Amino acid sequence: MELKRVVVTGLGALTPIGNSIEEYWNSLINGVSGAAPITYYDTEKHKTKFACEVKNFNIEDYMDRKESRRLDKFAQYAIAASDEAIKDAGLSADNVDKYRVGVIWGAGIGGLETFQEEVMYYAKGDGTPKFNPFFIPKMIADIAPAHISMRNGYMGPNYTTVSACASSANALIDAFNYIRLGMCDVIISGGSEAAVTIAGMGGFNSMHALSTRNESPETASRPFDATRDGFVLGEGAGALVLEEYEHAKARGAKIYCEVGGGGMSSDAYHLTAPHPDGIGVIAVMKNTLRDAGMTPEQVDHINTHGTSTPLGDVAELKAISAVFGDHAKTLNINSTKSMTGHLLGAAGAIEAIASILAMEHGIVPPTINHTVVDESIDPSLNLTLNKAQKREIKVAMSNTFGFGGHNACVLFKKLES
Repeated sequence: MELKRVVVTGLGALTPIGNSIEEYWNSLINGVSGAAPITYYDTEKHKTKFACEVKNFNIEDYMDRKESRRLDKFAQYAIAASDEAIKDAGLSADNVDKYRVGVIWGAGIGGLETFQEEVMYYAKGDGTPKFNPFFIPKMIADIAPAHISMRNGYMGPNYTTVSACASSANALIDAFNYIRLGMCDVIISGGSEAAVTIAGMGGFNSMHALSTRNESPETASRPFDATRDGFVLGEGAGALVLEEYEHAKARGAKIYCEVGGGGMSSDAYHLTAPHPDGIGVIAVMKNTLRDAGMTPEQVDHINTHGTSTPLGDVAELKAISAVFGDHAKTLNINSTKSMTGHLLGAAGAIEAIASILAMEHGIVPPTINHTVVDESIDPSLNLTLNKAQKREIKVAMSNTFGFGGHNACVLFKKLES
């Protein structure tokens, strides 16, 4: 069976550093930090008092107030990003078969704010189980793609992938495979997350996973820096329209790039820590290159998982050196989490978008906030520190890893006719 070619024809983003693709990209190349003191609740008694919140977002720009109250914030974010991507792709009832358009979405947690509110409300009562009838439909992780599907009338495959922080990268790989196997023409894919809540922040703090640099939140996410002390929690959504190449050509669609391949692996090591030698990361990148039919020397850029944790950053860079050998020194490596924070299940989507835009514009966004060299990191690696770098990119990879040892990697390449 001959596999179909898959291209990207639409992009949408709602992030802590921009509420559209244009705003997001401009912030990325200018090294803007999205971290700031939390505004959603009183942080006086919390260890970490800052996060990368989405700013100036109004769901009533997308739907009426009554409808919006039936959606958790993570689903609202999904609607905003997918609306932009669908418009960008020029999809309409006239140029697609609704039965061959799917929505495959990623979310690591789902409606955490809804769950928190309902349980806290119950706890204040007399024990009588009084819950909002929309509690479950707002909370469950699969509800975001359901809303996207209903909003647009898409009747193809519709589900959510859940693999912690690798969720939306897994969604992209699933979408890629459905299309190249000929099962769909178009799939709206990506991910969303809204875990900047009392429960979300408190839970990650109890694991000692978050930075506590409260005196300087804008510099707290500092991947590869020797003084990094944990990740900064972010929120938002990223959406990509994946489409079969001939279908996109036939309707005259704008094409950003081709999806070259995708890979997955498991660390099979620890609930939250990566293997110190990055063996699962080595496997996932090798699997991706094999799927794409490419050699390491063909890759120009890697957007790393790069969360700004002491263990994770070192393990990932060790893996890159192991897979790419001497070619690793010629790569442009970066971590856009230095600006957006860690969007958990949405990270893979917004970082895939960053990789695609870097390829399109010939500019690699920086890894900001680097001040102190980590002696355990190979100094010959180009980590694109503190300033964007111009570079022609023909092939880019985006790494995403999740608690539980879930590893996913997606490869994008410039379109060759």
